[in-house]
Amino acid sequence: MARSLRIWFWVTDVGFVLYWLVTALKLIPADYLYSDYRNPVLVAWNWSFFPLDLFISATGFASLYAWKRGSASWERWALLSLALTFCSGLQAISFWSIRLDFDVSWWIPNLYLLLYPCFYIPALIKGIGKSRERRRTL
Repeated sequence: MARSLRIWFWVTDVGFVLYWLVTALKLIPADYLYSDYRNPVLVAWNWSFFPLDLFISATGFASLYAWKRGSASWERWALLSLALTFCSGLQAISFWSIRLDFDVSWWIPNLYLLLYPCFYIPALIKGIGKSRERRRTL
């Protein structure tokens, strides 16, 4: 696994866990919360990401664990984690775009989630495809 991807996984996956822990404990100052954060619909919308984000972290950690053990399954776990990360960022950016809410403090982290996977997904797909081709020729 590329060293840079391992770093991105640690940052993202630990970041998700910390974000949800801080959110659950209500440690984020009100000035930094998303707009209209007291609206129950927006609170529910935000919490709707909780299972997805934790699944992203679980698959990212699974990829790191598989890589450390030398298992080829790390690529599939990484691809799943990156695809879900992209989806999480896309959903949030789409939502804020529809609302015409362009708060940079929410856009930057969600653009990060949307864009960073795009640098790794093509190589992982190519690598998984090559692995399958090698197995077919054996």
